[in-house]
Amino acid sequence: MRFDEILTNDDVLDGLWDMHFDECTPIQEKTIPAVMEGHDLMACAQTGTGKTAAYLLPVINCLADGGYPTDAVNCVVMAPTRELAQQIDRQLQGFAYFMPVSGTAIYGGTDGYAYEQQRKSLKMGADVVIATPGRLLAHLSMGYVDLSRVSFFILDEADRMLDMGFYDDIMQIYSHLPKNVQVLMFSATMPPKIQQMANKILKDPVEIKLAVSKPADKIKQSAYICYETQKLPILKSIFRENPPQRVIIFSSSKIKVKNLARELRKSNLKIGEMHSDLDQNRREDVMLDFKAGKTNVIVATDIISRGIDIDDIEMVINYDVPRDPEDYVHRIGRTARADRDGRAVTFVANEDFPRLARIEKLLEKEVPKEKVPAELGETPVYGARRSSKGGRHGAGAGKSRNGRKTNSAKPDEKNGRTENSARPTGSRNFKRHSNRRGKPQGQDSSAKSSTSSTEPTK
Repeated sequence: MRFDEILTNDDVLDGLWDMHFDECTPIQEKTIPAVMEGHDLMACAQTGTGKTAAYLLPVINCLADGGYPTDAVNCVVMAPTRELAQQIDRQLQGFAYFMPVSGTAIYGGTDGYAYEQQRKSLKMGADVVIATPGRLLAHLSMGYVDLSRVSFFILDEADRMLDMGFYDDIMQIYSHLPKNVQVLMFSATMPPKIQQMANKILKDPVEIKLAVSKPADKIKQSAYICYETQKLPILKSIFRENPPQRVIIFSSSKIKVKNLARELRKSNLKIGEMHSDLDQNRREDVMLDFKAGKTNVIVATDIISRGIDIDDIEMVINYDVPRDPEDYVHRIGRTARADRDGRAVTFVANEDFPRLARIEKLLEKEVPKEKVPAELGETPVYGARRSSKGGRHGAGAGKSRNGRKTNSAKPDEKNGRTENSARPTGSRNFKRHSNRRGKPQGQDSSAKSSTSSTEPTK
């Protein structure tokens, strides 16, 4: 379906035409009509499906058609992180380029001048306020923010906001809104807490569920079963065979991120690092350098696992297996965007076997296993189980992944490995509109790059 079949405002359509957006993604096709008809919405769709445009476009279309106050906040968009708030704000500016629709991003980690600019925008009544919960509550507590005439209340990445402990903050903000506000909730997963919130704030909502927590088919996934000490040599081996151009490496803690970045710099690689110890300006500089090609690799915690919208990331490496299978999907979803191919590699130490098993259960398929370079020695055997006393089941001589004999303390050879690691590439066909230039639109926005990070210290 084309945008000009579901949106009514010509200025909005002109903006989309200039941004080369023609065809709707599935989430946009289902969401936009429901929002335009005034329904509350509960949409479950993973990042990278175009959900930001799915809620911004109908809101902008409604505001552009008129009938809303010009001196009040008309829409509040809640985002879990400052980087995602910035990204949404940039998308809003692009979509509303030809219209007098104003927007402002409200988030922490700024100086006094930025805080004052936020205060002025809120006091004057920006049409669309995109905010992190904590900072918006800080402004509300000062008494100059009026949310009594808000028409749209949008929760983006609602599951992540609840994971970060923002439930009470969101409900407090909601209490300042009028009873007839239209509420739109977007979440990649549907845990009980999300359902609990939905029951409290949604009124007879339209429910949309699309491909929950499944990575794109164009991502070639694989895993290395290894010991912790073998991870860095394997990583260096990968980079020797394929010099990195645009790679993100995820690690479990900021300490490991710092140490790994330091080790990789010794190999003369252009490395950036992203973690909660960096202030806002430094985070922005890191992402700008990555976008400009000044750095080829970013080593990061999960602060950029969602919302970053750089199209040409060639590879994602999970240096540590994420705790939750959904986080794995969000991490590897940074690659293979905009109809490109991508690669996702995960290093799995023996203590991480249960986590990989949960990921494979979610994917409903096995992640193909790669051979560890023979010179690195013996490796664990994936699938070996530990007894209740801490020992391994099975005895007798076996072989490691590298074909070397092991002693009786090593597990039997049960690695569950698949030799066929190829993944279907697939293709998409898009209709062209005769009087609009356009290319397939499959992302959240026109922004070439942006970031998403968590505000709490990791």
